[in-house]
Amino acid sequence: MAIATPSPPADLRTYRVRAHNIAADSDNKIHDDTVARRYGFGGGLVPGIAVYGYLTHSVVERCGEAWLERGAATTRFISPCYEGEVIEVHATAGSGATFDLLAQRADGTACARGTAGWRAPDLAQPDISEYPVAPLPDERPPASAQSLAPGRVLGTFSLHLDEQRAAEFLDGIRDDLALYRGPSGIAHPALLLACANWFLAHNVVLGPWIHVASEVTHFGIARYGDTVSLRGRVAEQFERKGHEFVVLDLLVVADRDRIIQHLRHTAIYRPRAAS
Repeated sequence: MAIATPSPPADLRTYRVRAHNIAADSDNKIHDDTVARRYGFGGGLVPGIAVYGYLTHSVVERCGEAWLERGAATTRFISPCYEGEVIEVHATAGSGATFDLLAQRADGTACARGTAGWRAPDLAQPDISEYPVAPLPDERPPASAQSLAPGRVLGTFSLHLDEQRAAEFLDGIRDDLALYRGPSGIAHPALLLACANWFLAHNVVLGPWIHVASEVTHFGIARYGDTVSLRGRVAEQFERKGHEFVVLDLLVVADRDRIIQHLRHTAIYRPRAAS
């Protein structure tokens, strides 16, 4: 994925936010305090999608709607953050005319790193015909090397973007930018990234699992009232240090044929148990 701005950006203002575990009651019990501690964490993990929202705040504050339509970002989640922690986000001018993104806890521990910029102007949209609509399974198989085999096309997940539910999501990630609010508001990129998590969970039965990285390329804007669908396949499946990983290659499509985002979404679908 190419991300480049037409001229080197200036550093953005530091953004501080109090982390909130928006998934404490979700089916993914890695966000539950008791279960997360069994895997060696200090408590339920604040979801990666929320941290991604924190990372994008200053970029969108500066670049506005244009970045949501023509931008790109990479994000890697390094260590967990927990309910109530103050997270400090820095967006600094990086090499190659990009922003270097860093989210860190008060003690300086990095929670996530990434980059943000503009997609290359000559980057062609993905071929939508290569991302066919497919039915969700009547009965989801357990997540495994077989059910998540590379190349496997997974069932299409759809979501109607509702203003009221989106407002609840925005409140949960503490984002008050005006362009996300109101009947004609733009869907937050973290909300669209959440759809990638729901896509996975609607295709296979998961135990506790962890979102670890994403690459996002924007090709359009989704607004409230749109219905978006996620279409895609398994790009990779591998084991590393006892963790089982899956990488998804996804398109976010609005109104059947309007491409909104291309995503490469990485998760540990089966984390190793704490020793």
